[in-house]
Amino acid sequence: MSAETLTLVLVVVTALGFDFTNGFHDTGNAMATSIATGALKPRVAVAISAVMNLVGAFLSVSVALTVTNAVVKTFDSSATSATDALTVPGDVLLAIVLAGLIGGIVWNMLTWLLGLPSSSSHALFGGLIGATIASLGWNGVNWVGDGTQPDGVVGKILLPAVASPLVAGLVAGTGTWLIYRIIVGVAARFTESGFRWGQVGTASLVSLAHGTNDAQKTMGVITLALIATGRWTSLTSIPFWVKLSCAVAIAAGTYIGGWRIIRTLGKGLVEIESPQGVAAESASAAVILASSHLGFALSTTHVATGSILGTGLGKPGAEVRWGVAGRMGVGWLLTLPAAAIVGAAMWGLGNLFGLAVGSIVEFAVLAVVAGYLFTRSRRTPVGAHNVNDEWESTTASPNTPTGAAV
Repeated sequence: MSAETLTLVLVVVTALGFDFTNGFHDTGNAMATSIATGALKPRVAVAISAVMNLVGAFLSVSVALTVTNAVVKTFDSSATSATDALTVPGDVLLAIVLAGLIGGIVWNMLTWLLGLPSSSSHALFGGLIGATIASLGWNGVNWVGDGTQPDGVVGKILLPAVASPLVAGLVAGTGTWLIYRIIVGVAARFTESGFRWGQVGTASLVSLAHGTNDAQKTMGVITLALIATGRWTSLTSIPFWVKLSCAVAIAAGTYIGGWRIIRTLGKGLVEIESPQGVAAESASAAVILASSHLGFALSTTHVATGSILGTGLGKPGAEVRWGVAGRMGVGWLLTLPAAAIVGAAMWGLGNLFGLAVGSIVEFAVLAVVAGYLFTRSRRTPVGAHNVNDEWESTTASPNTPTGAAV
């Protein structure tokens, strides 16, 4: 097996590993509110979310093409074929992709351990940006596109990161206010029952939207690696086997649950009721689907969090835990630079050994770090059995459920 082929195999495996972490890291975006209100049992919720993510992954490729064309400056925008368009040596591009993926996975697992909802998308992009800067310099990153459209990192990633939670929060807050105005005088037992049924539909729609947006990011990364080795030549399409494998990986990760983050979103921000859950999920689905259609690689975590906070502001007398929201905000600010640092470090480590040996060393480091973080998570277990325990903000860790070992 040649060095290039070995590295490509490791890139594909690592990319699917990232997709798996994306799945369990982001399950809460769709299902946290439904689980918190009791609209769905925890295991049923993650199963529905997994199926809808699987279906959603096949609905569009706009975001996947954004990843291949709009983050790393590796193509001549005037070319029509990937073979002619590639402006970076294939082995360098492979090394960038592998290091960037490792940066994304490490940040995903660290924030999952902390129960901190952060952006898997930004973790991936941060890792790619860091590896690109380390190998090609600052000019190697496609920061602003060619000036004819809102392209590149700023237009396709950073601006949606700022705008999407604000828009989602505004929509969810307005919707929540209207809902409670409409149901004034209606017995609580009727509203809770009816809105819980509504949550089943809206949560499923968010899961569908999540698959449409997030699974495609890994599709784009694998396609980028295939282009680097000459095994794919199109800049406007994605191989079917890549779509299928990424869809299965994110669905499998979703089914695992990601209970620590589900708990933070469902119990940590707002004590949410079913009418609020419907408003939050409807707003999230609308924003994510619209952005997927436009090719914006936004953070579904930012959208879901903005929606949940919006429902807290929209319901009279609701309590919003701003301390938890503040921790999340710090995590959001750190995601891109932290993942970039890991991506750059991994590229530097791999570069010391050459393509084949370097990729093996990087993969081994990833396995050790991921194994440690998973083992560490077992000290404070969170699962379907305790995800809805009362939020204990005074314990050593606000994410530790009542009765869980510290």
